[in-house]
Amino acid sequence: MQEKTFTITSETGIHARPATQLVNKAGQFASDVNLEYNGKSVNLKSIMGVMSLGVGQGAEVTIKVDGSDEEEAMQAIEEVVKEGLGE
Repeated sequence: MQEKTFTITSETGIHARPATQLVNKAGQFASDVNLEYNGKSVNLKSIMGVMSLGVGQGAEVTIKVDGSDEEEAMQAIEEVVKEGLGE
């Protein structure tokens, strides 16, 4: 299992466009991908789940990836996060 924590630096947090980018990227992999925030965990392949968390600027989120292609999945998702969403 791969696990990384990110701080969301985008002024608008994880709103519709970045959430869609994350969901699309996670959907490219066979591994289970989960986003944890504020004690809740959702499937990162579900746009409704991601949007339901209401992640804002300054939030710390943890992404967990478990499966056969977890290393590639984590690397790809990390690139999406670092392209203007967080660090």
